[in-house]
Amino acid sequence: MNRSILWLGVSILFGVSQAVADNHVDWSYEGETGPAHWGALSEDFVACQNGQLQAPIDIQSTMVGKAANKLKTFYRPSAGDIVNNGHTIQVNLKDGGYAQLAGSRYNILQFHLHTPSEETVNGVRYPMNAHLVHVKQPSSSYDAAPPKLAVIGLFFKEGQENAVLKPVLDAMPTKPGSVSLVSQVDLTDLLPASLAFYSYAGSLTTPACTEGVDFYILKVPVELSPAQLQQFKQIFPMNARPIQRLNGRQVVEGN
Repeated sequence: MNRSILWLGVSILFGVSQAVADNHVDWSYEGETGPAHWGALSEDFVACQNGQLQAPIDIQSTMVGKAANKLKTFYRPSAGDIVNNGHTIQVNLKDGGYAQLAGSRYNILQFHLHTPSEETVNGVRYPMNAHLVHVKQPSSSYDAAPPKLAVIGLFFKEGQENAVLKPVLDAMPTKPGSVSLVSQVDLTDLLPASLAFYSYAGSLTTPACTEGVDFYILKVPVELSPAQLQQFKQIFPMNARPIQRLNGRQVVEGN
């Protein structure tokens, strides 16, 4: 499938249609346009208030089941763009490979950063996490099914400088806009050695909070330096949605 067409389908399905953009619906992480009010800002954002499978969640490790499938990644070096979209720093990848999730191929589209981490484990919140956003590979060129998204979540703890994030943080726009990556990014180098994960059914963590997104949260954190964390926080001091109700969902774990 043509990548531009795929992006259009994903955008329309997950609540960033032109109609919403034209209405200039402002949202934020605090005050009258913060998470508690997202659902009232636009009829397109109603899931933020009424959804039953919202993300992020607190993962209680003592209350998880077992996943039947393993998580495998097949990433490769890719060119791309670093985007400040007004809410986070996002890296759009042109051809970064794919992950095999629940037995299906999901192509990597982009990754973006949150501080502090959006998911928590046993109530513990990390200083940052990345969400690696994937879209399911169509079964054929005639596949008319709506795009299906999956997110691999990666926790960061303070420690050594992160080599993959360095060119991103050094070049990221301080105001809304985009720049090209100066070198290719291979997300394989961003991941921990272990791909053990927790998985749950969730939603986009930003408006329109659309549900139907599967999350795979890696258990093992990786490091970034305190200086790198401060680089990001100088632009976005806090951009994490509060923890959402589990509403009876099962969390599973695998490796």
